[in-house]
Amino acid sequence: MYLPKHFAVIEPALLAQLISEYPLATLVGNLDSHLEINHLPLMLSADKTKLYGHIAKTNPLSKIATSKATAVTAVFNGPNAYVTPAWYPSKKETGKVVPTWNYAVVHIEGNIKLIEDPQWLRSHVAQMTNIHEPTYQSDWKLDDAPEEYVQMMLKAIVGIEIDIQNIVGKFKLSQNRPAEDYAAVVDELKQSPQEALHEMLKYMKPN
Repeated sequence: MYLPKHFAVIEPALLAQLISEYPLATLVGNLDSHLEINHLPLMLSADKTKLYGHIAKTNPLSKIATSKATAVTAVFNGPNAYVTPAWYPSKKETGKVVPTWNYAVVHIEGNIKLIEDPQWLRSHVAQMTNIHEPTYQSDWKLDDAPEEYVQMMLKAIVGIEIDIQNIVGKFKLSQNRPAEDYAAVVDELKQSPQEALHEMLKYMKPN
């Protein structure tokens, strides 16, 4: 990933925040000389050394996890927004401005392995459910489903663990602009009727 220093983020708390708020990862691995790409929610361990998730047993990722080349990359995409040069005060001064796209992402490199312990898998699925259900003001629990049905579904999936080797964030959020331009971007995002743009403000800091 192209990563100028002023866009690099290494603070564990910020990286963990983005993963928690945008858990759907793009997971990429090499399988038989082609890139195997999947999209699945992943959870970061409390000590920030591992990622956990689950996949269908028929998912080709299971072949990567049991091969000699177990390296994968997980990409977590946070908020993003087009930034018009019309927002910049410097436009009136020099006219030397162009559009750009702001975004926040986290890349994690690691090695994947399978977890087939039924007790672990049930606990993992229950934990993931308990994390995300409150987002929709719901109190649904795994135990609410018929046990026979739960067991059938659990038999169709397998857990995955990714041992993190490297983690880095790229938060391209107008840090390279003059202070007045940066402040103007913040103000425009605050005033935007689009809720998705407000999410970017969580990751922006005053210059």
